Amino acid sequence: MNIVLSEGDVDAFFEAPFAIYDTSVGYVSPLKSDIRRMLDPARNPLWTFGNPYRFWTAQRDGKLAGRIIACVHGQSNALHGTRRAQFGFFDCADDHEVASALLNAATGFARDEGQTELIGNFNLTAMQQAGIQTGGFGAQAYTDMVVGPPHLPNLLEANGFEAVFPMTTFDIDLAQVTVETLDGFTPSDGFTFAPVEKRVFPERMDEARRVLNDGFAINPMFVPLTPEEFEFQAGEMTAILDPRLSSVLHHKGEPIGTIICIPDLNGFLAATRSRIGVATPFHYLRYRLNRKRAVIIFYSVAQAWHGRGVMPAMLARTINALKGAGYERLGVTWIADKNAASLRQMERLGGQPLQRLHLFRKDVA
Repeated sequence: MNIVLSEGDVDAFFEAPFAIYDTSVGYVSPLKSDIRRMLDPARNPLWTFGNPYRFWTAQRDGKLAGRIIACVHGQSNALHGTRRAQFGFFDCADDHEVASALLNAATGFARDEGQTELIGNFNLTAMQQAGIQTGGFGAQAYTDMVVGPPHLPNLLEANGFEAVFPMTTFDIDLAQVTVETLDGFTPSDGFTFAPVEKRVFPERMDEARRVLNDGFAINPMFVPLTPEEFEFQAGEMTAILDPRLSSVLHHKGEPIGTIICIPDLNGFLAATRSRIGVATPFHYLRYRLNRKRAVIIFYSVAQAWHGRGVMPAMLARTINALKGAGYERLGVTWIADKNAASLRQMERLGGQPLQRLHLFRKDVA
């Protein structure tokens, strides 16, 4: 077979989905500079903490046909008692031989590292893009949502992977939302909303990290984020920040809840093909003047405040801020089927399922 795997080629890794998918798939890449940062062993804390990783691209007859990365998140395995390798950024032409070559490379890496399971997509941790799209193909996705063609799940299943951990992303028509249905409390004495503004961005984001780590501590596969990891993932958010949308809720000065909501970047990224060039300032200005879509990247409430109406109150505040700022639609990144509380919130907000996602796993021992 005329298939060649290349390892460590960052430029080819970035270019692969553009070479494979046509525009009907709706794939939108992170910025090329962000892909470079993610793969840099000297910059990404996931690698500087000592976690091994390898990444490959595949060519069929000299043309790019796929890519994949594999890694071991040692901190996750130690916390959850697993021997699991993760794969991510699995993008592939509808070609069983190319898929087998890429997935066999990732499987071989997992075995070489002494792991017994391979699971993905994780791009690159459970707090970044996750899942393989299994439904809702062709929908207009939001920033931080995984997009892929219908053949990817088939290729994984043909290579012995099974679909697990079902998830859904959501789309909300803000004109149809009535926040009164959220039934949260009204913040009063001792409660204050602190906007995530540029002048206090590091302080607010560290509070958001602490609330995230507390609120998600018992969630499956979650690993508390260090300050270095969180800053790496969120540090460049100041360039796209709309301070009206994100906030941290304080109670008597202590952070107890957070919502991180940003303008949807996918239109801008698609227009620039995720590259910085001479036309980028024009595209960015047009995006800033016409942005009508936003996306909640994550929200969390400290465990001691679960079930006390905090999240409905925060969502109500965010919805009102979005409407007041002229936004028309809101996306919500993946919610697992087992997260009944968050799914109820989506129902109350009139959220419509946008995509269906699953993780795919395989025993490799």
